[in-house]
This record gives sequence, C-alpha cells and structure tokens, in this order.
Amino acid sequence: MGLILAQLLTGLANAGALFMVASGLSLIFGVTRIVNFAHGSFYMLGAYVGYSLMQVLPGAVGFWGAILLAGLVVGAIGALVEMIVLRPVYAAPELFQLVATFGVVLVVQDLALMIWGPTDLLGPRAPGLGSVVRIMGEPVPQYDLALIAITPGVALLLWLLIARTRLGILVRAATQDREMVGALGVNQRWLFTGIFGLGCALAGLGGALQLPKGGADLLMDFTILAQVFVVVVIGGMGSLPGALIASVLISVLNVFGVTYLPQSTLVLTYVVMVAVLLWRPFGLLGREEVAGEIGQVGRPEAPIAPAGGLRVALTVAALAALAALPLYAGPFARVLATDILIFCLFAASLHFLLGQGGLVSFGHAAFFGGGAYVAALLVRYADTPMALSILMAPLGAGLLALGIGAVSLRASGVYFAMLTLAFGQLLWSLVYQWGAVTGGDDGIVGVWPAAWATPDVFYWLTFAVSVGGILVLRHAAHAPFGYSLRAARDAPRRAAATGLDTRRLQLAAFTFAGAMAGLAGGLFVYSKGSIFPDELEIARSFEALIVVFLGGVKTLSGGWVGGAVFTGLEDLLTRFDYWRLALGLTILAVVLVFPDGLVGGLRRLSARRRPGGEPDE
Repeated sequence: MGLILAQLLTGLANAGALFMVASGLSLIFGVTRIVNFAHGSFYMLGAYVGYSLMQVLPGAVGFWGAILLAGLVVGAIGALVEMIVLRPVYAAPELFQLVATFGVVLVVQDLALMIWGPTDLLGPRAPGLGSVVRIMGEPVPQYDLALIAITPGVALLLWLLIARTRLGILVRAATQDREMVGALGVNQRWLFTGIFGLGCALAGLGGALQLPKGGADLLMDFTILAQVFVVVVIGGMGSLPGALIASVLISVLNVFGVTYLPQSTLVLTYVVMVAVLLWRPFGLLGREEVAGEIGQVGRPEAPIAPAGGLRVALTVAALAALAALPLYAGPFARVLATDILIFCLFAASLHFLLGQGGLVSFGHAAFFGGGAYVAALLVRYADTPMALSILMAPLGAGLLALGIGAVSLRASGVYFAMLTLAFGQLLWSLVYQWGAVTGGDDGIVGVWPAAWATPDVFYWLTFAVSVGGILVLRHAAHAPFGYSLRAARDAPRRAAATGLDTRRLQLAAFTFAGAMAGLAGGLFVYSKGSIFPDELEIARSFEALIVVFLGGVKTLSGGWVGGAVFTGLEDLLTRFDYWRLALGLTILAVVLVFPDGLVGGLRRLSARRRPGGEPDE
C-alpha cells in the first residue's frame, strides 16, 4: 500500500509541470485556434532561462523568484513571437500557422544551442526541499510534495482569471465565437497577443518548475510536446479543467505503467487517448466542434484549371533534365535527387488528402513508415524480391490506412487530426517495443536493391515510380473522384443531399493517400538500405505537413514543390553549424511573404499580370 501511495504522489507531482504546459496550449488554441507546434520550445526556454536566473539569484527567495521570472520572460518572448510571426498570417488558413510555429521551433533550438551550449544542464535542488519524507515507509521527495501543493494553486489562479475578470469573459467569449467578439468592438489583435503570451508564460513556468527533477536539455521540447498534445485533446481543446484532469490521468498512468507494464508504457497513453476520443470525440470536457470551424485548409475557390501549354512544356523539359541526371551529374547529386523524389511523393500523398479532402492528418508518417516496414519485413522473413516487396508496400499501407481511417473519421477537424496522431504514435510504439520482430530501436538493416538495380537503374526506377505516383494523384484530383471530394469538403450537407456518400468518399481518399505514402516508404527503405522507427514518429508527420503548407494547400502542385524546396534547403543548410536557425528563418520569411504557400503566391502574382485570367495549375 505504501508503494502504491508513493507512486500515486509521484504521478501527481509529474502532473504539475505537464498541467502548466498543457493549460497554456489549451488557452492559446481555445482563443486563437493556433495548434502551437512551438509550445514545447517555450517550455524548453523556461528551463534554460530559469537555470540561468538561479545561478545569480541566491537562496530560497532567489530560487522561487527565478521560476516566476522565467515564466514572465518566456511570456514576453511568446508575445513578441505572436506579433512578429503569427499576426501577419492570421488571415491565412488556420492550420497554416503550423508552418510558422515550426520555423520558430528551429530558430529556438539553435539559439538555445548558441547561448547555453550542447551539454545537458543539471537543475539545482530547491533550497530546503532537497531531502525525502517517509510516507508509510516509502520515500517521497519533498519537492514532489511542493509541486503537488503548487499545481492546485496555479489552477485556482487560472480559474479566477477566467471566471472573475473581464479578460476571462473575453477569453470565454472568444472560445465560443471569436468572430462575434470582434464584431462587438473588442480588439482581437491584442487579445490574441495577451493570451498567446500568457500561454507561453505557463509553458515557461512549467519548464522552470521541473528543473530540480530533470534539468534542461535541447531535446526536451519534443519530449514534452507529444504528451501535451495528448493531454489537451483528452481534456478537450480549450478546457482548463479538462487539461488538469487529463494531466493527472496521464501522469499517474505513466508512473504505474513503468512499474507494472514496462513493455507497454509507450502504448498506454495513446490507447487512452483513442478510447476517450471514441467515447467523446471532442474530449472529456471539450465542446462539440462546429463543422469546418477548426482545421480549415482554405476557403472554397473557383476550380483550378489544368495547366496551360507553356507550363506543360516547361514541366516536360524539367522532367527530361531530371531523368537524364545520372548522365551528367555525380553520385551525390543522384542520391540527393532520389531523396527529393521519394519525399515529394510522400508529401504529394498528404497534399491530396488535405487539398482535395480537407482532412488534416497528424499521423501520415504511419503509412510512409508502415510501407517501408512492410517491404523490409518481407525481405527479412520471406526473402521477397525487391519488385514484389515494393508493390506490397502500398497494399500494406493502404490496408492500415483503411482501418485507421474507419475509426478516425468518426471525429472531425482537429480531433480527427489528433486521432490520426494517436494511431500513428501507437504504431511507432509497437514497432519500437516489438524488438523481436521489428528490431526495435536497432531497426531493420541490409535491405539493399537487387543486383540488377545498379545505382543508376534504381534512380530511374525511383524517378518513374515517384513521378508516376504524383501524376496519378494529380489525375485523381481532376477526376470525378477529386471533384466529389472537394464538394464533400466545401459543402458536406449539399453534397450529401445530391446523393454523395461523403464519409465513404473521405475514407477512400484517406486509404488512397495512405497507399501512395506507403509506395514512397517502399522506395525509401531500398534507397537507404534500412528502416528505423524514427520514420514513424510525430516529427516526420509534421515535417510532411510543413512542406505541404509551405508549397500551398489550395494548389495541385504544392505538395511536390514544397517537398523539393524543403529537402533541397535542408541539404544545403545542414552544411553549416547553425543550420536550424537558417532553415527556420527561411521558412518564416516564406510564410510572411507567401501566406498562401509558394505555389499559391506565385500563382496569384501570375494572375495579376493576366487581368481576367484564371489561375491554372
């Protein structure tokens, strides 16, 4: 009994920092509808700033003062980021801000590296709270008890702010109907800035509070991000009480899972998330979503006409030059072009899902990595020939997408996106922990092309399959299937009234996009000779989302253009020491200059030069 109580107290203590970060993200999303991918970066900044302040502020007063000051400093930084980076792109599709926040992640990572260095920093002990207390014979750190006492206090202050102040009234009103708040004369710009700053301050406070338990390191932003997303979605987007309940639930579950189910600790969290969303598709205390309110990828536009003769000619010339690349370029250029082609096919599959179906998936890497693992497992256990294993990759990924889509499409908007994230992380957890079959963290190696597939031949194979796959996706967008998808996206009730089965259409699109991502994964495993669980992680899914929004969601070529630009820039900039900073600033510059994406921005510029002309693709 004493051990169970001690574990329960440890879980409650861990829930403290998690609630701080999750409540900040929930506030930001509830008011601004921004899925703040950079929220983990502000948590990391809070830890680093708090560590630096603790070195100069002495004693217990200095320790707790440093924590409060860290929250204030990070909040001010967050408000500045909102004004400079996010405010100019509020008019763009809501999830386009995801691209901007990803740029912020890269910038913050390298700035932290420049200021604090690559070495992990060990957090100091809290003055007067460095020992343990025996509870029923089991040791419990005093600092854990302090965190358990602090968390309800912070929650109470937030409740008083939301329930008893004018700012709280505006926050609640904006959460329910922010357009009406603006119509009543409230300055939404400063409201958004204030809430974003408050949310970042809470993240910074959480980062500083966990210093005595974990210190500060450059990977803690991604470490906390997945947990925070899970907590916010389980509790209900925009619900602070929901975030508190979910923080306690997840933290306690993790502590007991480590003790009693150590082989399933990575899976448990996402199983709970899926179960909750299947029971309540909008979270424990969240409100039901208005159709099309959250997660929009673009308002309806005039149909995009097929590309004109000049663009077709230029595209054919570019493809001819790309096909002949092994004849005039060296091995490095061939390998880089292979990587770009594969990633472009992967991005184009997600672009089809977003652009035509309006379905935002946060777990699309599950199908890319799933296809790769299908091919690799067939080679390892059945000695399958390369051609057959590549053909089986999209089949396996398509079946996986069919099962995940059938469940995920019960939700909509951001909850649909989070269900795909949960399933993607579930698959990653299974691959990571099922080492006897998948190799676990060691992956599967030695999956090389067949003897007949020399480097040049494999490049041409990749070129043919990738370009062919992109053309198939493009053809599907102009086919009746694509137009029916857009009808279901823009006017679902009207589409249903005309006899279209919108749910079946969306499931078909989800399966089709998953199969094409699996095809890219099948090529990938042979291009690298190996596959590791990293290709299934949340970072890979967000990377694909970034390039799709970077290229332009409301275009037909945004996926492969964004993929080519992003991969090329990444390869070019990684040669420098602080390449993340340079890449992040480049992404932010593109976001600010082309809020419709690269292709969308260039298309609009072209349309301005041709008065009365229709944008083409």
